[in-house]
Amino acid sequence: MGNLSIPPLTELRKRRSAKWRTFPDDVLPLPVAEMDFPLAEPVAKALHEAVDRSDTGYAAPTRDLAEAVSNYARRTWDWRIDADDVRTVADVGIGIVEVLRRIVSAGDRVVISPPVYEPFSWWVREVGAHVVEAPLADGPLGWRLDLDALERAFADHATAYVLCNPHNPIGLVHRREDLAALAKLAEKYGVYVLSDEIHAPLVLPGAEFVPFLSVSDEARRWGFAFLSASKGWNLAGLKAATVVTADPAPKRYVDRLSPHSLYRTGHLGVIATVAAFNDGDQWLADVLDVLDHNRGLLDDLLVKLLPGVHYRQPQSGFLAWIDFRELDWGDDPAEHLLTTARVALNAGHRYGSAGIGFARLNFGCSPQTLTEAITRIAAAS
Repeated sequence: MGNLSIPPLTELRKRRSAKWRTFPDDVLPLPVAEMDFPLAEPVAKALHEAVDRSDTGYAAPTRDLAEAVSNYARRTWDWRIDADDVRTVADVGIGIVEVLRRIVSAGDRVVISPPVYEPFSWWVREVGAHVVEAPLADGPLGWRLDLDALERAFADHATAYVLCNPHNPIGLVHRREDLAALAKLAEKYGVYVLSDEIHAPLVLPGAEFVPFLSVSDEARRWGFAFLSASKGWNLAGLKAATVVTADPAPKRYVDRLSPHSLYRTGHLGVIATVAAFNDGDQWLADVLDVLDHNRGLLDDLLVKLLPGVHYRQPQSGFLAWIDFRELDWGDDPAEHLLTTARVALNAGHRYGSAGIGFARLNFGCSPQTLTEAITRIAAAS
């Protein structure tokens, strides 16, 4: 599994982030989208150097982050980004909300595709818009965008669609042809597509990430992409992300963002993100080795210990979407497991009605922690 040294639980419990401060020490915390791995050495080095020179002020208006994102996208996905089309924001959620503020009015309709990251609906309501659901299609070959449902939603006077690409919580990497078809629908109905691509660096072997803005001219005319190193390199607390456009039409809305948005970004976040995108490839490769191993290990453990549970190995990320409905643990199995197994998962119903009876598990941990978690869950069944 590469050269990644994962700290033991005794060390992890010394961390002060939400993952480790929310639950008592007898609980295995596997809900928050935060990995247990040590910082990438280039990132740690850049942060130590900044602290050593007392460099903890405001983020500077430089091109460093834009160029790092552009270079990473070119060498990783063969996606050409003009650094002039990259805007710094504090995080992906703030970026989406601030762009939505400029393209929707109170009462407008914004589409999402559940089961999807819970804050999507919060962000839509935050700007005074109405949430419209066009759920993913779930068939024998797996999940995918339901283009018919999207067309119905778009035709019903939608203004925008918030796309999760790759899709959290199920780890779906959208197909190029589906993204191209989505872009055609966006152009046909005049719907802006805001593509949350925060999990893009974490696509696992066997899948290929396709940036939404890369698929067609229609995508570029109607799309915004939101990129960050926060999930790939475990930097969520440092607050730095980017909004990318590839056409003057969407760019005019990004240009209307507050000039102070840069100063709301974490200076240390920018430093860490530049180091991650420029020099963090080997560390990320080691992480992907662990995640690839763990998604298979989880499959094996569930088959062996919890045969009534259903799970599809994700194509990206470190999040598993687990169907507990056959075990009759109610609408919220996560609540049951916290009480009976002392394992904390995310409640599936928070990702939309399609998540009732499901839970989301974070396998960005050591194989030993993952094994203990499923062993505890099995003992509680």
